[in-house]
Amino acid sequence: MLYTLHETGYYGATPMRLAALATRDFWSSPLNPAKDTEIGRRIYATADLFSNLTRRYRRPEWGIDSVTIDGERVAVRTQTVWSSPWVKLTHFSRDMTDMRRAGRTRLEPPVLIVAPLSGHYATLLRGTVQAFLQDHEVYITEWENARSVPVMEGRFDFHDYIDHVREMLRFLGPRPHVVAVCQPGPPVLAAASLMAQDDEASRPASMTFMGSPIDARFSPTVTNKLAEERPFAWFASNMVYTVPPPYPGMGRRVYPGFVQLYSFMSMNIERHQEAHLRYLEDLMGDDGDSAEKHLEFYDEYLSVLDLTEEFYLQTVDYVFQRYLLPKGELVHQGRLVDPGQISDIGLLTVEGENDDISGIGQTQAAHDLCANLPAELKIDYVQPHVGHYGVFNGRRFREEIYPRVRDFIADHQSRFDKSAKPA
Repeated sequence: MLYTLHETGYYGATPMRLAALATRDFWSSPLNPAKDTEIGRRIYATADLFSNLTRRYRRPEWGIDSVTIDGERVAVRTQTVWSSPWVKLTHFSRDMTDMRRAGRTRLEPPVLIVAPLSGHYATLLRGTVQAFLQDHEVYITEWENARSVPVMEGRFDFHDYIDHVREMLRFLGPRPHVVAVCQPGPPVLAAASLMAQDDEASRPASMTFMGSPIDARFSPTVTNKLAEERPFAWFASNMVYTVPPPYPGMGRRVYPGFVQLYSFMSMNIERHQEAHLRYLEDLMGDDGDSAEKHLEFYDEYLSVLDLTEEFYLQTVDYVFQRYLLPKGELVHQGRLVDPGQISDIGLLTVEGENDDISGIGQTQAAHDLCANLPAELKIDYVQPHVGHYGVFNGRRFREEIYPRVRDFIADHQSRFDKSAKPA
């Protein structure tokens, strides 16, 4: 019912939104002699804000057509190289002619960035991708919006996520590198554990976990406490709704992206209100640069996707309530998942000092779980003065975190290259 009400509200606001767009265009037209008056700027700004608050936010574009490597511009194009109904694996292919001009004459290590399936699109990691493109062949998971997947395609749950990660690593093998940002930490570690147990040729050469809830019992945040305080039945009854028509996935039970978005925004509602007031003032003051930065942020932040009921509820249950992986109780397709089976996969954990989503210690827990991994293959790093998003985006990520990740991957790529040479 909530999903239907949400859609009804959107379509009900359409006439007002169209009127606001017409008003905005009229008061910004160069043919309007009053457009630069104070009243004109106020009417324009108000109409623009209303139209933005009530419009639909689509999947953002990557907007990455080049990267600068050693001072040279290298062209980049995206292509889907593997897919299922639930995800497409996107490769950011760099032009080899440009690469040679930049002094890069050999293929660089393949890195699979596993984006979160937690409400936002993979483009939230745009800055992460741009950094990794300087030194790697970058692949990223672009998870599908559950409301766009017809019911006939079946279920997608936590275990399917693990299997998808394994399949993509096999596609990139042998011994690719994997980077899990936030939510994917537990299923990626589970996938690596199973591949190590099976001695698969495509098991990762290294794995990097960034702000991931490997063991959510450490330094519980507001999000963790909510999951602990509410019974599992509460999440099933209050957070899951049916996709209405006309979406392809109508009839599918989902955790709607807009529900998660409203939950996150309510945690910092004053900050969002102040941001929109500043945007209104910037428009009235003709400060286009500041207004554009506001739009860029909220175009990304307000673009959300739905999660399947089974994936969402299993994540709540496995990761945030019963802690199955760190307690050694996660069973996948009849097999116990044991990170202790990992003996030759490099492990790097990265946490933010001020992370209010995955608290300090939650990601570090991977080191204790990988008990048979030699100490020289493990690195733990805590970045001072950053919150959750600063772990994988922003200036400190580019200048302080990424260089460490780059060097870590290069070291383990060198180890693999040496081991792969014939005796």
